[in-house]
Amino acid sequence: MEEDGSPQTFKTLGLKEELVEACEILGWKAPTKIQIEAIPFALEGKDIIGLAQTGSGKTGAFALPILQALLDTPQRLFACVLSPTRELAIQISEQFEALGSGIGVKCTVLVGGVDMTQQAISLGKRPHIVSMFRMVGTPGRLLDHLTNTKGFSLRTIKYLVLDEADRLLNLEFEKAIDDILKVIPSERNTFLFSATMTKKVSKLQRACLRHPVKIEADTKYSTVDTLNQQYCFIPAKHKDCYLVYILNEKQNCTTMVFTRTCESTRLLSLLLRNIGMRAIPISGQMSQDKRLGALNRFKAGDCNILICTDVASRGLDIPSVDMVINYNIPTNSKDYVHRVGRTARAGRSGMAISLVNQYEVAWYMQIEQLIGKKLPKYPAEEAEVLVFFERTSDAKRIALAKIKESNGNKKRKKGGDDDDDEAEEFAVNTKKAFKKSKRR
Repeated sequence: MEEDGSPQTFKTLGLKEELVEACEILGWKAPTKIQIEAIPFALEGKDIIGLAQTGSGKTGAFALPILQALLDTPQRLFACVLSPTRELAIQISEQFEALGSGIGVKCTVLVGGVDMTQQAISLGKRPHIVSMFRMVGTPGRLLDHLTNTKGFSLRTIKYLVLDEADRLLNLEFEKAIDDILKVIPSERNTFLFSATMTKKVSKLQRACLRHPVKIEADTKYSTVDTLNQQYCFIPAKHKDCYLVYILNEKQNCTTMVFTRTCESTRLLSLLLRNIGMRAIPISGQMSQDKRLGALNRFKAGDCNILICTDVASRGLDIPSVDMVINYNIPTNSKDYVHRVGRTARAGRSGMAISLVNQYEVAWYMQIEQLIGKKLPKYPAEEAEVLVFFERTSDAKRIALAKIKESNGNKKRKKGGDDDDDEAEEFAVNTKKAFKKSKRR
């Protein structure tokens, strides 16, 4: 609210008309809390530490001030944004280009799994924004280009952004960040956005920010009021059956199912497709093209169930997601908040269901303690659920056999593609095999 009591708008925050119009085109009717508190300070040239829950509009909070500064002093290689996942890096780039479409903003995304030569050609065109993601265990694709791409440097950048900084640093990205800080100007603006102020984030704050303004839109991990959260306590041996039951009950929903491992995403997607459900996997073991393909199919509605690891739990904004299912309870309770934040975004409603077996109770109790509430039980009669048991068991058996066969073929085929998208080919064969097994 402004001092006179009237609601804040993007215009009253001090943004130029071109950017106000861009917000209107994107359907951003009013700024969010983090945007209201961060944008005025960012426009004044302050370094920012922004702490806010997932789905709170953090990208707009740093993108809009950067674009306004770019309007005032147009130049190439103006800003660099670091993020923890490939998908988030691409999404941030798309957000910048959408907000800056009226002024011709161009972005380049540097991620692994994509040909460096093509990226070098893109960098040669000197984009305004460089968006990249972290590479676990390596200095990162950005550092590869700084070392190997002729004529490319970050000596001119005016803004450095670290999005989801807590995740970046938890994945031992500190050395890469240190290396990047050595080759960019000390006279710059730095925006650090994070869910919480962890010790590592605090250390980074002291290392690379100058008298920052700290914005705390949310001081603790929380979930939005429009999210209906429930749990289902089940025997481990029946977890697949309960998953099938819930997805069948909510078959008109667009759903993200979170698992703990890459192998589980592949197995569950095959299992569900054997039964006739439209599921597709996404995990860190897939190539970048296949991950983006799966994500685009899910966004387009070709598949209404996305089976994913925590690679999809941060930052992704897919408005159509109605429900999140925790097939595996995360061992880090903070990851729960990020997972369920994929639904009930920007004021919309959503549902989150956690399947808790006897081995996961302690982790689930930590989640309830973190979010400060006891969740209600999802209504499921065991007798109704177990109707699906034989069908689910057959589908899983066939899926496991196909995965074993595929793995054997890969070993015999040197240099073969190791992407998880082979599930698409399996879907046709396993459905046929499943139908035959039912006839027998």
